[in-house]
Amino acid sequence: MGVGPLKFSIQHTYKRARAATVTLAHGPILTPVYMPVGTQGTLKGFATEQIERTGAQIMLSNTYFLNLRPGIQRLNKLGGLHRMMGWPNNILTDSGGYQMVSLLDLSEVTEDGVSFISPVDSKRVLLTPEESIRTQQAIGSDIMMALDDVVHVLLDPRTEYERIKLSTERTTRWLDRCIATHTSPTQTLFGICQGHLDLSPGGFRDQCIESIIARKDQMGGIAIGGLSGGEAKEDFCRVVAYCCDKLPKDKPRYLMGVGFPLDLVVCTCLGVDMFDCVYATRVARMGGAFSKGDVLRLDRATYKDDISPISSTCPCQACQYSKAYLHALYVAKSPVCGQLLSDHNVQYLLRLMRGLRESILNETLDAYVLEFLLQTHGTLDNAPQWALTALADAGIVLSSNK
Repeated sequence: MGVGPLKFSIQHTYKRARAATVTLAHGPILTPVYMPVGTQGTLKGFATEQIERTGAQIMLSNTYFLNLRPGIQRLNKLGGLHRMMGWPNNILTDSGGYQMVSLLDLSEVTEDGVSFISPVDSKRVLLTPEESIRTQQAIGSDIMMALDDVVHVLLDPRTEYERIKLSTERTTRWLDRCIATHTSPTQTLFGICQGHLDLSPGGFRDQCIESIIARKDQMGGIAIGGLSGGEAKEDFCRVVAYCCDKLPKDKPRYLMGVGFPLDLVVCTCLGVDMFDCVYATRVARMGGAFSKGDVLRLDRATYKDDISPISSTCPCQACQYSKAYLHALYVAKSPVCGQLLSDHNVQYLLRLMRGLRESILNETLDAYVLEFLLQTHGTLDNAPQWALTALADAGIVLSSNK
C-alpha cells in the first residue's frame, strides 16, 4: 500500500540542516529528534509515565525481541504495544534486521529471511520480510522499518565483495516484499539505504539510493543503515553526507544507531532528521552521565565526596541529587542509579536536539555548534578533525566573524 498517514513538512532549512515536523497517528514530532530506545517495550528500569516525563515524542522498540516475547498473538490480543504499555506518543519499530550483525553467531541469512536460534527457548525462528511487517502491524507502531540484509561495516570489500553486493540487492528485494505485505492504513513504512561504504559512481550506495527513489511514493521516510559499527569517523561522515545529498528531499531521513552527542550535532548539520541509539541508557547503567557533551564517570571514587549535582540547570531526577549520592548508589549496585542517570542522559539528548532545532529556525546554528564544541573540548584545536571537516563540508562557520 502507500506511505500511510505520515505527513512531513519542513519549517526551515539552514545550509544542509533542516527543522521539520513529522506528523503521525499519535501526534507531531519536531525534528531534528533523538528517539530513546525501549528494546522490549520500555526503557530499562523506566515506567511508561517516566518516559513520558522526559519529553520524548517518539520511542523505538525492537521487532525481533517483541516477536519472541510477548509474541505476535499476545500483542494482537492486547491491542498492540501502545495499549499494552499505556504509551500515548509515537513508536518506531526496528525490523529486526540489525540482529543479523549483533547476534551473528545465532543467525543464518537466506533469501527467505533471517533464521535465529531463540535466546528464550533455543528454538529456531525464521524472520521473513512478511513476518517482520506482520509483527510490526501487531505491535501497532507508527513507523515500521523494512527488513534489510545487514552486513558488518568492517567487512573487507576486497574479500567480501559478493556478500556486500548480495546485501545491497537483497535489501531492495526484501523492501518490495515489505511493501506488498504492508496493509495497515494507520502505520507508515520506512525503507533502509544499505550499500556498505561504497560511494563510487554507480556503486552499492548509489544502487540502493536509486532503488529507494524508484519506490519513494510507497514509503513515508528513509533510513541510512549499515553504519556506526566501528568504521573510521571520516568514512561515517562521508556516507551520511552523500546519502543526505542524494535521497529525496521531501522525506524524513533517519540515521540508525547513532546517539553520541557530537555525532548528533555533526549529522544534524549534514541533513539528518531522526536518530536513535541505546548509548544514553547503556552508559547510564555503567555510571556515566552526559555533561557538556562529555561523560562523567560517576562510578569512579573521584566523586565520592562531591556534593554538587551533575548540572544545576537540568530538571531531571538525577540532578536533584549530588554526585556523591549517585556514586554511592552505583557502588551499592542499586538499579536506581541506572534509572536516574538514564533519565538525565535521555533528557540531555532531547534538550540538545531542541537547541539544534531552535538554532536552525533562528539561523544561529553556527554559533550553537561553536558553543557546543567549546564546551566539550575547550578549544577548537582540541576538537576531533573528522568533526571539523564534516562541519566545514556542511557549511558551518566556526568563528565569531562569519
